[in-house]
Amino acid sequence: MKFVRADDPVGMAAVLRRGWRPDPDLVARVAAILADVETRGDRAILEYSQRFDAPEYRLTHLRVPIPMPSVARVALQEEVAAAIERARERIVDFHRRQRCEDIAYRCDDGTEYAFRREPLGAVAVYAPGGSAALPSSVLMGALPAKIAGVRRTIVLTPPQRDGRVHPAVLFAASLCEVDELYAVGGAQAIAAAAFGTQSIVPVDKIVGPGNSYVTEAKRQVFGLVGIDGLAGPSEVLVVADAAASSELVVAELLAQAEHDAEARVAAISDSYELLESCAQLLGALDVSRLPRGATIAAALDRHGFFIEARSKGEIAATIAAFAPEHLSLQVADPEFYLTHLRSVGAVFVGSATPVACGDYLAGTNHVLPTSGSARFASGLALADFVRSYSVVRNSELRMSGDAAAIAAFAAFEGLDAHAQSARLRMKP
Repeated sequence: MKFVRADDPVGMAAVLRRGWRPDPDLVARVAAILADVETRGDRAILEYSQRFDAPEYRLTHLRVPIPMPSVARVALQEEVAAAIERARERIVDFHRRQRCEDIAYRCDDGTEYAFRREPLGAVAVYAPGGSAALPSSVLMGALPAKIAGVRRTIVLTPPQRDGRVHPAVLFAASLCEVDELYAVGGAQAIAAAAFGTQSIVPVDKIVGPGNSYVTEAKRQVFGLVGIDGLAGPSEVLVVADAAASSELVVAELLAQAEHDAEARVAAISDSYELLESCAQLLGALDVSRLPRGATIAAALDRHGFFIEARSKGEIAATIAAFAPEHLSLQVADPEFYLTHLRSVGAVFVGSATPVACGDYLAGTNHVLPTSGSARFASGLALADFVRSYSVVRNSELRMSGDAAAIAAFAAFEGLDAHAQSARLRMKP
């Protein structure tokens, strides 16, 4: 990991990485997969799945039957099944509280207004597979969709090497009452959800994190369908003061670094001694001997930073510029930073709140904005699964009073037909 000063624009330029910037070769490869699936449907999916995921994959495995929870549960260790059930309870509780009432009111002149919300018709939740099954991604995407009232919720997840879906993902899908489950991953899964195939009916929106192929595929199909955002590599910014535990600070850095070799991990403090202690602790560790050690070592070397700041104000400014996916506040006075937050995905306050609790059991959503997009985007929430529209019913009094002003406004903008539509409603 590198040491930089918060007031050094050159050093901080490497820290403040922003935006989804795919390699041109990746863009072309994903475009080819999307076009192929749009043209050949299931046959293309079968070939890509056999090539990238499961040599034994068969077309009959495309849609996977979802067992009852009691049946799916027996394939899991008790502690894993219980953890998934506890996560479901808390995610449901947190997201139910996000429900908003529609608005309707009547003005003194008799004009009526309304602002209404309706659930989306169909949503696809992408649950990454790769080197490990991620039932947590099923819970984070499917449960808010169900709570919002989405009429059809499907899950797309890469098959294992034998072509099957991992039992933990089956259990999560069952607990979430998912309508359809498909053993399809990668860019081909995004193509199937957007364009439809012989087996998969297209959806209105795709949510959930994925690798670079999945993210680029979501970018390319946006407009045909909605997406939740473009998820870059995982990231964490740990704010620590002189009293913080260097062991806990380092633990947060390692936890995010094991996600991806491109993960962005940083600790910032106005205590150089604390940062130096963290660096010494990391140096004493043989990271290569840890599980996923090669990934951790690469992330720390490429995108790991210790940031030395002069004051709380400078730390707050750095948080705003970084716009971190995960912000860990390991400080004695977290309220100062909480009152100054403007751009952040999720905040974890105090030594008793590791970022991992948000990944699994807190109930908050772990699908969060990355690569600086927290400046304008938010984590996955109930609002992502509904659309809203306004309703206005003018009274005769309102229209007669507004007609001339509407006509003048429209004529000024050169829209004569608009103006005429208002003039026709003017009282003689």
